[in-house]
Amino acid sequence: MKKLMILTAILMAFGITTACADNDKPIAVNQLPQKAQQFIKAHFPKEKVAFAKLERDFLETTYEVVFTNSTKLEFKKDGEWKEVDCKYSTVPAKVIPAQIAQYVSQNYPDIQIVKIERDKRDYEAKLTNGLELTFDLNFNLIDIDD
Repeated sequence: MKKLMILTAILMAFGITTACADNDKPIAVNQLPQKAQQFIKAHFPKEKVAFAKLERDFLETTYEVVFTNSTKLEFKKDGEWKEVDCKYSTVPAKVIPAQIAQYVSQNYPDIQIVKIERDKRDYEAKLTNGLELTFDLNFNLIDIDD
């Protein structure tokens, strides 16, 4: 019985923290970190923001911005870009690391990058032909997925 009570307490505590973790809050663009605001001005100056929000997950805080053309940007807590997803256009060339851009242009001429993500371990680039290329932090190709 004692084990059952402890297990129930643990599950309840986990449930409460999980419920609190999914906390999305709409914000104005001027409430984004300064780096994120500068990124938008530099790479998407003519785009109109549909909405921006602060997302608080269990261990991570991120910001998301969606433009009226469906382009989605995701930023880390400090304002560094995490994801650029241009559904109906291509990722601005200045956003793409030079090594990745060079690899794509050499191996996939006439193909563009429509989405790029980065995290602590790697970069992932989605191409207009549907391929997803994964690079390590030294820009070595480590995976191709279709």
